[in-house]
Amino acid sequence: MFSLAEISSAYRTRFAEFAFEPAFVALVDQHVADVRTRLGADGPELEPPAPDAERLGDYALGFLDALTEIDWREPVGHDYAVCRLTAISWLVHAYDLLPEVRD
Repeated sequence: MFSLAEISSAYRTRFAEFAFEPAFVALVDQHVADVRTRLGADGPELEPPAPDAERLGDYALGFLDALTEIDWREPVGHDYAVCRLTAISWLVHAYDLLPEVRD
């Protein structure tokens, strides 16, 4: 079982692709918005509040459990799961949620 820190560390490497994959950036942005909504971290503010690290971790682990059930393997490109996991990692880094993954 992966921790939120391990997920974040594994998928932050995908951030480098943002520079040359604008469609990937757009997809990850949509996933960020959806994860925020699912966690209740969205709202009318111009700058939404940081998501709760524990709730985000629980969500991420549940998502990974679902991927395990379908025997998902990370593709070379960008599928739904890669976009979702990259979005989770982006939230962790954007809001500095875990001390062990701070840059």
